[in-house]
Amino acid sequence: MPIRITGMNSGLDTESIITALTQRHQDRLDTAKNDQKKLTWKQDKWKDLNKKVVSFYNGALSSMRFSTAYSKKITTASNSNAVSVVTGDAAMDSTQTLDITRLAKSAYLTGQEVKAGAEKAKASNTMADLGLENGGTLKFSIGGDSEDVIEVNVGADENISSVLSKLKGAKSSKTDTSLNFNFDENNGRFFVSSKTAGAAASFDLVETEAMNALGFAKNTEGSNYIAGSSAMIKLNGVEYESESNTFNINGLTITANEVASGITLTTKQDASGIYDNIKKLVKEYSDLMKEFSTLYNADSARKYNMLTDDQKEAMKDDEVEEWEKKIKDGLLSKDETIGSLRDALKSVALKGFEVTLADGTKKSLTLASFGISTGSYFNTSKDERDMLHIDGDPDDSATSGNTDLLKPFISSDPNAVTEFFTQLSKEMYTSLTNLMKGSEFSSAYTVYEDKLMASQYSSYNTKIANAQKALEAAQDKYYKKFSVMESTLSKINSNSSSFSSFFGG
Repeated sequence: MPIRITGMNSGLDTESIITALTQRHQDRLDTAKNDQKKLTWKQDKWKDLNKKVVSFYNGALSSMRFSTAYSKKITTASNSNAVSVVTGDAAMDSTQTLDITRLAKSAYLTGQEVKAGAEKAKASNTMADLGLENGGTLKFSIGGDSEDVIEVNVGADENISSVLSKLKGAKSSKTDTSLNFNFDENNGRFFVSSKTAGAAASFDLVETEAMNALGFAKNTEGSNYIAGSSAMIKLNGVEYESESNTFNINGLTITANEVASGITLTTKQDASGIYDNIKKLVKEYSDLMKEFSTLYNADSARKYNMLTDDQKEAMKDDEVEEWEKKIKDGLLSKDETIGSLRDALKSVALKGFEVTLADGTKKSLTLASFGISTGSYFNTSKDERDMLHIDGDPDDSATSGNTDLLKPFISSDPNAVTEFFTQLSKEMYTSLTNLMKGSEFSSAYTVYEDKLMASQYSSYNTKIANAQKALEAAQDKYYKKFSVMESTLSKINSNSSSFSSFFGG
């Protein structure tokens, strides 16, 4: 904007006069900017809410549509020190007897003390120092297979450190198996171990002159060799063998920790696991319903005008922040979309679903049948009236003292519980799917008209640009008029001075 110097001859505050004359243009510009800012705040509100809706949709609601969410089982062992069990979905309700007869072991060798002459060998000693004037070959067979061999050739001038590096990097000829090697210089011994337990990963020593020189000898004086072995258990009288201490049998993952017999394994429905899944669904639903109500019941943003720059300057920062928060909080007040979302989920939660009970009869059940309901209308705050509570839930102060109906129902008739909650979750999921379908004005998996809002934001850019141009044009028009006036007054003043000078002379 050009620098304008006005009022030099007239003595008028033309800046203030022109500001007053163009105020309606300034108001239009400010309104457009404020409306765009409010739209941005509204978009942010919707993005945050949409994220919560989609999280519920893809989270607990989605998983609870399938029976696998209710087939939680647990296995307890009479000797938990000897065995641990992970229960899979395919595991059968049962009581079984387990004997752990052998644990899997890794092969391990403590080599003989290596001598360099009469002294204990050091890592710097060469093969020649150990009596291998022509070098030699080191061999280890794997898994009892004489054709699957780790073979390392060593030269007479190579030292123990060099040989150790070769051994660490070597792999067997057929299975590419490698072993753990170390040379303990303090004790002058090699140590070897399999990288995994079991007979298949075990190693054996192939006798050569070089093997003897480096102390790789099996169960001779000063050495000790332990062969790798597989684990063995007996489950219900049937033997099973595993290279590790873990067995996968009929849906159970059994890990043996110590040799023991007469262990009882009991597999049954995990009522607490099913309960926790239902509790999670109820909590996520309730949190979302509270969010809907809080936004819907808030004081309308229309009650609060956007602050002007002058008003902001006259207020403290926290006062400005608090005022703008009131506007932001009320942007979705009485919003029809939020009302539709809330009503859609609420109608499903209140619905009855027919299930087959344990005795074979069919019955229509509601959430209340399981002790799940909303709080008392008059004793519950407005924003929390659609939230669900589970009777007997120790984490819910509102209903913790009530009789627990859900856990006994899960224990006595888990199939009926499964049938009810899968139906409820499927219908609620379908309702949200329909509400989040993409359209001309909204993207898929979006509960609000994000495309329309983006278009409105662009329109405001145009509106602001046009209002800015109109303001500047009006200002220029008035500045030109005042400039002409100032120029005319300047000439008049100049002529007046000349005339006075003439008479004065």
